[in-house]
Amino acid sequence: VQLVESGGGLVQVGGSLRLSCEASGDIRSFNSVEWHRQAPGKQRELVATLTPVGTPKFADSVKGRFTISRDVAKNTVYLQMNSLKPEDTAVYYCHAELWLNGVDYWGKGTLVTVSS
Repeated sequence: VQLVESGGGLVQVGGSLRLSCEASGDIRSFNSVEWHRQAPGKQRELVATLTPVGTPKFADSVKGRFTISRDVAKNTVYLQMNSLKPEDTAVYYCHAELWLNGVDYWGKGTLVTVSS
């Protein structure tokens, strides 16, 4: 299984970006898909979690600004980021865990830079 992130880039404060995480296999085989981020000099943090049942979960720092969704036909999970702030600048990683055996996978990340 491979996870490939895309959609990062440079955006001004208050702008929006939509990140994509495309899986090489059926995305329904995952019991959870998450977006994490790591800012320079900081630890990686969990930003958003999507499971097949239940409501998505978000870090307090992004609640009300970020949404997470999936397109099963495209095997893709999206992170819609609105009202971006300089502190959202980070490399964003996709992480997923298989139903079958709990094995998890990471993408290589996509860089988001929010300029003021």
